[in-house]
Order: sequence, then structure tokens, then C-alpha cells
Amino acid sequence: MGIGRDSRHKHYKTGGRSKTSIKKRKYEMGRPATLCKLGAKRVRPVRCRGGNMKYRALRLDSGNYAWGSENVTKKVRILDVVYNASSNELVRTKTLLKNTIIQIDAQPFKQWYLKKFGMELGKKTKKGEKKEDAADDEKQSRHVIFKQKARASKQKLDPALEEQFQSGRLLACIASRPGQCGRCDGYILEGEELVFYKRKLEKKKKA
Repeated sequence: MGIGRDSRHKHYKTGGRSKTSIKKRKYEMGRPATLCKLGAKRVRPVRCRGGNMKYRALRLDSGNYAWGSENVTKKVRILDVVYNASSNELVRTKTLLKNTIIQIDAQPFKQWYLKKFGMELGKKTKKGEKKEDAADDEKQSRHVIFKQKARASKQKLDPALEEQFQSGRLLACIASRPGQCGRCDGYILEGEELVFYKRKLEKKKKA
């Protein structure tokens, strides 16, 4: 018995049963869920109806993640699975699904920020000390330095996000479907969404 996606076998809203006059059809076929895990990349192609292809990601360890407010996307490593609204079992088994909250490596975004604004993110400074520009070590033209300072003067970073840069891990959400397209892409959590999921994670720790 294969997996079927038909509705002929279902009861009516009133509870009555419908008579099945025809057997299962191939166009009603379903396939078992893959449940992509965190690990070295392993993707399998699947031929579908009409000769179309799906890409089943069995294991993935990286993806493209967008930093929405800064309008930048980088390929980063996925470090851990921290929250899934449907089940804690999926967190325990480190399963990558759409809308799963994960931790990603912050280093590529740090390097980009340093290049654009001349400021190193996540650098802890003692009280009373000013943040020194990390770009001073490299030889740069005056034109570039002034450009970076002009950008930095208008720049305002979310304190909750800056705190994460210190730990080197950013909370992100998966937006793609790894079992369908073979990729694990998403976006960095910011603003109200970040506050919401941080609250959820704190609640989970206390429980």
C-alpha cells in the first residue's frame, strides 16, 4: 500500500462514508517525508510527474542567509537547531525544516560589516574606552576611511543583534524547504521576531 493523497477514502463532514468506485491512481501518489538532518551535504535527485525534478536534502550543513535590514546575503555554516514550533523531538534530532529556528556562524557577516563600516562587530570593550576602528590595522586610503566614517555615522544596530555578534552565533529562520529544493536558506531574526523567539527559548530553558 503506497502513500495516497486522495480524498475519496475520507468520511463526509456529516460522518458518512463515500463509496470508492475507483482504485488509487498514480497522480495521487505521495512519498515519505525525508526529514533533513544537520550534517555533511547529501542531496538526492527525485524524478517527479512531468519529468520535473525535486532535490531531497538528506543532510545539510550550510546555506545562504539574508540580513534583511542591511540588505546583504552570505553563505554561512549552520551550527545548531534550537527551536521548532511543532515538536521538541525535531530539535533533539537536529532536523532542518521550513520555519525552524537555528544558530548560524556570524563570521561572514562580521567581515562584511568591517569592510563596509570599518567597525568590528562583537568586540568587547572596557568601560570608559571607546571602540577603536578595527580597520586601522589595514592600509586604507583617506577616501575609503571617510566613506566608512560617513556610513558609520548614519548606522544604527539593534542591541539584541549586537549581543549575538559577541557570542559569534546568530539566530536565524529557515525559509526554504530542504526536502523539496535541496537547500537550506533563510534570514537572520531581527526586531520583534527576534524578541519573540528569544522569549520562547528562555521559557524552554526554564521548563
